[in-house]
Amino acid sequence: MADTLTHHNAEATTFAKQGQPPAERWPVILETEGWKDYRLLDMGEGRKLERYGQHTIIRPEPQAMGTPRLKPAVWDRANAVFTGDTDEEGPGRWKFSGNVAETWNMAYGPVRYVGRFMSFRHVGVFPEQAAHWDWVSEKIRQEADLKPGKQLKILNLFGYTGLASLLPAADGAHVTHVDASKKAIAYARENQALSGLDDLPIRWICEDASKFVAREVRRGNTYDGIILDPPKYGRGPKGEVWDIYSSLPGMLDDLQQLLDKDALFMILTAYAIRSSFVSIHELMSEKLSKQGGLLESGELVIREENGKRCLSTSLFSRWSSR
Repeated sequence: MADTLTHHNAEATTFAKQGQPPAERWPVILETEGWKDYRLLDMGEGRKLERYGQHTIIRPEPQAMGTPRLKPAVWDRANAVFTGDTDEEGPGRWKFSGNVAETWNMAYGPVRYVGRFMSFRHVGVFPEQAAHWDWVSEKIRQEADLKPGKQLKILNLFGYTGLASLLPAADGAHVTHVDASKKAIAYARENQALSGLDDLPIRWICEDASKFVAREVRRGNTYDGIILDPPKYGRGPKGEVWDIYSSLPGMLDDLQQLLDKDALFMILTAYAIRSSFVSIHELMSEKLSKQGGLLESGELVIREENGKRCLSTSLFSRWSSR
């Protein structure tokens, strides 16, 4: 598992009663130091050097504005370098050094997953999310202690390659995984098979997330936990358009209705948007105005290996009932 730390601006944690606005805490910094199959080795001058399993890779990183700590010779030994568009979602290509396998296996806790060099700089996992994975696991374990035998239901929207679905399922939750990409669903199911977790109760649904959520509201379904990791822009399988600025508020209206009366949590992560965590915090506070509990918001960061510097990767806001 990852080494994760939480920094926040208040020592005490308070939770509001249901029917009231949630208590608030911000800024909160969730820091990941990596694990056996991941480390941030160095960063600077608009690039980052990382290790994923046996591969060291270089990718553009606009927020890495300082100077690299390691010698150029260390960077020169990288197995793969992403070149091309420097935008977070921009296309490009990989330049390999020597005979590098296009896919390789890694692990996080009980889940094994495939690393893969993709055309939009990604490799199949977002390591900063480990802070949320561990937090969800803790929530599930706590609930199991309080209510033995209860089957928790978790909804994972924009689920990508499935780690945020497989890990809760391995902890005993029943997970519904939704993604508009057939390819992403196939990758997620490949990770499930690789992990030997085919018998876990996971529903894999390839559909536009907004349409799925609206239909679940009409059906009266509810969930104990919701994980929401939307892109800045995207398209559904039938050409549906997603724009985080215009689409997210309406989706949160629907998601509030999908929270069970005894729901445990909701997590929202936002990448590559021109906004601060305060914006999504205030939006979540508005939409969850009667949920009580605690709403904390801030940034996900990764700390360099053997270094003092942190790299900010994304914004988050997460609510918990207790």
